[in-house]
Amino acid sequence: MSTATQNHIGRKISRIRELRDMKQEVLATALGVSQQTISNIENSEIIEEETLEKIAEVLGVSAKAIQNFNEETVLNIISNSFTSNDSSTINAINVQPTFNPIDKLIETYGEKEKLYERLLQAEKEKIAYLEKLIK
Repeated sequence: MSTATQNHIGRKISRIRELRDMKQEVLATALGVSQQTISNIENSEIIEEETLEKIAEVLGVSAKAIQNFNEETVLNIISNSFTSNDSSTINAINVQPTFNPIDKLIETYGEKEKLYERLLQAEKEKIAYLEKLIK
């Protein structure tokens, strides 16, 4: 991150908002302003302290956190806090289903059988209807 980007409060707000999976419209509504105002704020390098406090409150962080936000630090925290329960692989996701696969297989066969029976019944009805039309 360049020095200009590191001190650009608007970009930091934008990035934190994106990390929170929040759209500009949602932030605007929470602050009682237009989406265009949020866009202008995110393009501003400097923001009034009062506005920054309001935005920080809506984003669920402190104004100081916004001012000190550094994306590299965030990525380092994420990568250093990821743990794998599977010791045989590094940084792999260990999936342990909370259901019995055999039960699921039996359930699937039961559903397949019911579908087959409904299809067979529909065919029988179709044949009966065609025989009725012929007579």
